[in-house]
Amino acid sequence: MQREQISVFDIFKIGVGPSSSHTLGPWRAAQQFIGLLVKNNQLDQVEQVKILLYGSLAKTGKGHGTDVAILLGMSGADPVTFDVNAIDSTVETIKSNQQLQLNGTNSIHFNYTDDLIFLFHESLPFHPNAVTFQAFMNNGKAVSETYYSIGGGFVVKEGENGSEKEQVELPFPVEKASDLLHWCLTTGLKVSEVVLENELAWRKENETKEGILQHFHVMKDCTYRGCHTTGFLPGGLNVARRAAALNKRLMGDQPYSDYKSWIMAIRNGGNSFNYILDWVSCFALAVNEENASFGRVVTAPTNGAAGVIPAVLQYYIAFCNGYEEEKIIQFIACASEIGSIFKKGATISAAMGGCQAEIGVSSAMAAAALTECLGGSQRQVLMAAEIAMEHHLGLTCDPIGGLVQVPCIERNTMGAIKAITASQLALQSNPDKAKVSLDAVVNTMWETALDMNSKYKETSDGGLATNIPISLPEC
Repeated sequence: MQREQISVFDIFKIGVGPSSSHTLGPWRAAQQFIGLLVKNNQLDQVEQVKILLYGSLAKTGKGHGTDVAILLGMSGADPVTFDVNAIDSTVETIKSNQQLQLNGTNSIHFNYTDDLIFLFHESLPFHPNAVTFQAFMNNGKAVSETYYSIGGGFVVKEGENGSEKEQVELPFPVEKASDLLHWCLTTGLKVSEVVLENELAWRKENETKEGILQHFHVMKDCTYRGCHTTGFLPGGLNVARRAAALNKRLMGDQPYSDYKSWIMAIRNGGNSFNYILDWVSCFALAVNEENASFGRVVTAPTNGAAGVIPAVLQYYIAFCNGYEEEKIIQFIACASEIGSIFKKGATISAAMGGCQAEIGVSSAMAAAALTECLGGSQRQVLMAAEIAMEHHLGLTCDPIGGLVQVPCIERNTMGAIKAITASQLALQSNPDKAKVSLDAVVNTMWETALDMNSKYKETSDGGLATNIPISLPEC
């Protein structure tokens, strides 16, 4: 049996908000379907397409931009490089002209209302996030494929299980936290060092490090942009952006033209508890406000939880003197391994496990990474991850209006603060006396996910989504 092999670039992906499972995943699925048509020399024969959205993708698809992502993906746009400022105009042109240019080359008639179908009351058994693409050819034939967006931007085609990609020989294969600890203790390597050794099976060391730093640059640019952008979030809830106002209150009227001078000014501004707490919240708010506005973010491990790791990383940079490339690489590499353990042993999809699978996992990842970078032992790193997740168990996903805004954005601030607290607890504790292991909490999270009612799994059928009228202002 093939085991899933997960790279740092599987856990961290550059994409467009607001949701990794509802935006980035469907975008990638559309690209895969178009790629299949190209591979089989069928693209030029297509006269019509129909897209069927099932389950959670149907129920909260419009709020999450699933329709937008699919249209862009089928048009040949890539979420890593496509100009986010052109999203609205591009989609509006497709709708108004009723023309969809497949892969940017084959223009076909497309009626948004008739050809993109939201099946609100139908769900497929493999996963709640399902989309079927149907292409009808000029020779009377048709091609149909179903894809599942299983969280974090991961996509699985019907009939596959996600482990079909080419297997490599990893020097330190890891399925569970106990495997990771075994390799760390027998070799003396840190968690991040185990990750970087495994990454050598896919690419050269300098390529991995350059790729990690590219992801960091997207994180920091997103944080900086979010801290300097005012206005209201799209979607109809009229949620006001808060990061920019908080940034201004903390910084005053002094303008800073670039990230480096801004972060240095933050560092020089003090180190009181309230000051640091406000900044951690500001960092997290900034990223997720950008995410909610179809901005470019890094899934960490998902879009809905994209603010936790950047917020804790910015905390480390600003208040722990962590602004060094090697330290940033160490932080992100370590975090990725914790995310992969949850992906293999449980889920990182809110549609499968509620928000514990997103904010909880991201908090565990951040706690582990911060602990290693602050000098914690390998056991303390795993302990920090366990503590962070333990106190997210049972967290539901109940977005108001199907939007990644309320309560999602504030939850990122909570996840970041919990991660820092978990790290401090682990650093001040003897992990040999811990009663709960990371593997135990991974198993518990999965059992909790299986027991959780579907209305608390990103469907907007329960919780805050049904108890807060969408006409009310944010609390």
